[in-house]
Amino acid sequence: TVLMGSQGPRASPNIPTFGFLFDIDGVLVRGKTPISAAKKAFQKLVNSQGQFLVPVVFVTNAGNCLRQKKADQLSHILGISQDQVVMSHSPLRMFKRYHDKCVLVSGQGPLLDIAQYLGFCQPITIEILRETYPLLDMVDHDRRPKVLVTVVLFGEPVRWETNLQLIIDVLLTGGCPGKPYHQASYPHIPVLACNMDLMWMAEAQSPRFGHGTFMVCLENIYKKITGKELKYEALMGKPSELTYHYAEYLIRMQAAQRHWKEPIQTLYAIGDNLMTDIYGANLYNRYLEEKNSRKGSKGPPATATNCRSVLVCTGVYNPHTEVPSDTRESITETVFHGHRDFRFDPALVEPDHIVPDADAAVDLIYQLENFFFLLETSNQCGL
Repeated sequence: TVLMGSQGPRASPNIPTFGFLFDIDGVLVRGKTPISAAKKAFQKLVNSQGQFLVPVVFVTNAGNCLRQKKADQLSHILGISQDQVVMSHSPLRMFKRYHDKCVLVSGQGPLLDIAQYLGFCQPITIEILRETYPLLDMVDHDRRPKVLVTVVLFGEPVRWETNLQLIIDVLLTGGCPGKPYHQASYPHIPVLACNMDLMWMAEAQSPRFGHGTFMVCLENIYKKITGKELKYEALMGKPSELTYHYAEYLIRMQAAQRHWKEPIQTLYAIGDNLMTDIYGANLYNRYLEEKNSRKGSKGPPATATNCRSVLVCTGVYNPHTEVPSDTRESITETVFHGHRDFRFDPALVEPDHIVPDADAAVDLIYQLENFFFLLETSNQCGL
């Protein structure tokens, strides 16, 4: 067995002091189709027993399934556990003050199962609300003739017009749909939203609408009706710091389970979307730098000292049509695809590294970290 790295053969493997945060869509897969470079990359992440050589977490803005299903979907690339997956809705586990409330959930997939898995005891779907108040859905002409305290947006729904109508009803009636709108319902009941991606990459040649597009519709309808801004109690999924806090927590747990004594100092976030993956990694890096510069600061514990952003060219990112050099004129209208509540900062969408694909990203990071891996691994991991 020979250990190889940027400096040639070595006597013993390194103890990792860094971790990987992999995006999924556009980095590892496009729709249900694996990206070939991802398989090559994963051959370098595990040893001959299938154990990870470094801590690895998969951070996706998808929110239409349970963590285990997302882990199963990646099994054709590499066997992983659900404990390595961060969904856009994963941080909702921390919002315990809403878990015993009656909440309206919007999105698609097994919404009740997802909500209950996250700790919500009384979730109600748009479909249940629609059946309870059939007169509210006037777009579906065939269907013409509990108090909700929170709205949770998991992801883009299938029937946008129904979801938009009923969510607006709930917000404008103080959680009592079926009653007349009244202006006293502002500020409205809390809204928790997951996944702010305006677009995402599937099998199609061009990006598809994401949940961020649905949120733009909801925000603008609400403002058009009321003249006021829709407010969010919390925004989750990349680029939110909440998601990176949770991902780093899972990285630290993996390192502890493997009895790696050295602290994880650097996180490498690999993604295909400037406005989510790169913005989020750079925003979290800014948070870590500020936190580590202040002794005794409060907030969630974080051992990492920095978070580096690595952009791949296999998904949403198009190297030929991105941020122009002159960002002064109409930049927010022409380029910024981030959410309304995230201020555009050109520095935050500037990746630390740009590489062709996930395989090149792993090679680069190993070189940067002077990390060595077993040459025989790629021949024995069965990929």
